[in-house]
Amino acid sequence: MGDVVNLNKFRKNKNREQLEKRAKQNRTRFGRTKQQKTSDRQIFDKNETNLTGKKLTKSQRKDEPPAGDK
Repeated sequence: MGDVVNLNKFRKNKNREQLEKRAKQNRTRFGRTKQQKTSDRQIFDKNETNLTGKKLTKSQRKDEPPAGDK
């Protein structure tokens, strides 16, 4: 006869292997390096700074009349 096998352990080990395989696939598909994240953050900050500097104040808007002319 063969060795006695605990089916619960077998099932759990099989499940762990499948989860690890899926995790590995997700890491390669969705993972980004720290350098990529830092680069994206720097580009975002630069763009936000540029846009903030180009905002018009109320007195600079052309579609509204100046406060004194009514």
